[in-house]
Order: sequence, then C-alpha cells, then structure tokens
Amino acid sequence: MVTNLPAEARAKWIKVMEARGVEEKIRALEEFLSAVPKHKGTANLRLWATRRLAELREELEERRKKKARKGISFFVEKEGAAQVVVAGLPNSGKSLLVKRLTGARTVVADYPFSTTNPVPGMLRYEDLYFQLVDTPPLVPGSAYFNRVIGLMRNSDAILLVLDNTRDPVREYIDLSRILEERGILLQKPRGRVVIERARTGKTGIRVTFMGKLVDATIDDVRKLLEAYHVYNAHVRVYGEVTLDDVEQALFESRVYKPCVVVINKAEINVASAREAAYRIREVNPNIPVVLGSAKLNKGFRDLGWILFKVLEIIRVYTKQPNGEISKTPLVLRRGATVYDVARAIHKDFVNKFLYAKIWGSSSKYPGERVGLYHVVEDGDIVEIRIKG
Repeated sequence: MVTNLPAEARAKWIKVMEARGVEEKIRALEEFLSAVPKHKGTANLRLWATRRLAELREELEERRKKKARKGISFFVEKEGAAQVVVAGLPNSGKSLLVKRLTGARTVVADYPFSTTNPVPGMLRYEDLYFQLVDTPPLVPGSAYFNRVIGLMRNSDAILLVLDNTRDPVREYIDLSRILEERGILLQKPRGRVVIERARTGKTGIRVTFMGKLVDATIDDVRKLLEAYHVYNAHVRVYGEVTLDDVEQALFESRVYKPCVVVINKAEINVASAREAAYRIREVNPNIPVVLGSAKLNKGFRDLGWILFKVLEIIRVYTKQPNGEISKTPLVLRRGATVYDVARAIHKDFVNKFLYAKIWGSSSKYPGERVGLYHVVEDGDIVEIRIKG
C-alpha cells in the first residue's frame, strides 16, 4: 500500500468516493482523516486531506452566502472540448488576453484584483472550441485563492500568464511551487495513472496502456480497485507506473495538469522574453512557452493547436450506417477505443455492439471491421453496427 492504510481508513475512503453533496463530502473526509494513522508514510495524504477539507468548507460557505445574497457562483460548468483555467499574478494581463482570444466581457483594469469572479469565453480551433476561464489573481492568503485552486483542480488544463515586465522565470518557479504544495503538478511525471469511474452501467474495469505496469498485472489492478469498491472504471496508464501509482491515483491527492505558459507583454523586450522562455524550459523541458502581447493581440495564432496537443485529445467522427458523416466530432482522450466511442454515443451501444467499421489513420484499409477495443486515432471515422 502507498500509505499503509488500515482497513478502517480504506473503508472510510470508500465513503468519500461515494459522497455526492458538499456537506456529505465534508463529513466523509473528516471521518477518513480521523482514521488515517499519523506517520511519515501518510504525511502527504493527511496534508492533502486537510487542505481539501478547507476547500470544501470554503465552498460550502460560499454557497450559503450566494444563496443569501443571490450572488454569482464561482463554479463554471464545462463547455466545449476542454476547460482551460487562465491563471497568474495580479496585473499579468490575464483578463485582456481572454478578452482578445474569446471576446468574453472580462474586467480589464490597471489595478490588482479587478477580476473577482471567473469569466468564461470560447477559443476556436478548427472544428473545436476550448473554454478559457479568466480567474482572480493566484495569490496565497487572498479571499479567492482556494476557489481558484479548486477551479484549477477541476480543469482540463492551465494557461499560466507571466509578466515580461517583471521576472517571468521567478513567477513561473513561484507559481509552480505554490501549485505543487496544493497537489497540482505542472511537470509531467515519468508515469501517471488516470482513473475514470463509470457512474452508470456495468462496464467492469478496463485498462488501456500508453505505457506499462512495472511490478503488477492487470489482475492486480482489478483486485486493488475492487478493494476500494471500484468495480466500473477505465484505467489509463501513461509511461512506467507501479501498483502504488494506481492506488495513489484513487486519492487524487496529486494531479498533473497540462500547462501552457504565456509570457505576456513580450513586445516590451523581446530578447528578455526569449531568454525567459529558454530558462523556463530548462526548469520544465516539456512545457510549451508562448511569447505574445495581449495589448497588441499578437503571438497567439498557434495557441489553439498547442492546447490541442498538450491536452492529448483526439477527434472522432461518427457515421450512420450508409449515411452521412457527423460534422461535429466526439472529443476523446488519446488512447481511446471503439468502446469509448460507443459509450459516448449511447450507453446501450456497448451492450448491443456487433462490430465497427473504421476509416482513417487507425485502420489498415478503408472500412476495416474492428472490435470494441480497437484504439482510434485523431480524425478517424467510425460506423458502429448494433444488434436489432
């Protein structure tokens, strides 16, 4: 076990996973925390649970205040292909950037904390839309800090805006450290596990490999998840991971978020912006860095393509038998299979599945007949045949 949790603590965690409302989650997390023993192996888990409790309590208080004053909620419902939270320090130019890219009515001002609530807008990339969410400044101790962290944990990716008139390298290092302390990683780990639980239907436990398990089998993964009463889930393995990594993913205490860095106000000193980009890549070699100017609306032409790549998503187009191809694609994670396509269309398509026909990069020839676990690729056209 990652944390050597006793059976009582594992049972309490099951209740945390099953909890739905905020108050129910708070009670379940309090009980879980009381059952977790205090030793070196559980230190990070206890720290995460304590911080998560604080976030939930703040969320509950915010909801009560909102109900009393009928104010604006900090929650932003996801729309489009992915939700990307735009974050940064005060006066970094986040709001103007979101306004330029999406046309959203953000509050743009020269004073700090002009943005007090999240403001979403849609950025188009080919036949997709990414939801960019402008947020209050990411400043520990501020009234908005925990709520912005909550938005970032719930997001699909982060757009980190740095100010070229200050020290963008120091800003990146400081913000990365702040986020890591809150369990959000911007540096892609060597291996990671994503567990998507199915809330409805009996899908069983499926494991998709974009890497490998180094000390366990698929059967070991199933037994581990079943010990936590997880019977229906899709487990995605990226890179080299251990069974401990799989268990850690259940707690979601540390999550990796794809990130794109924007060095804003690059026009003021292009040479220093380029130097900063080079030094940031020395810290995090895989992170994309965009140099641009929100004021001049320049430098962001390829941002949609960059987000598409870092999100590791694909587009799949469905086709009716002997019919037309859909113009709007299904957006799935890289490594998705025909099973995921069928489930996205309708849950009954999995149970009634006969076969699928594929046109595109993943097929050996146009119209190849494949099964449920055929891995699809970006741009594939899928026609699913079902019983009856």
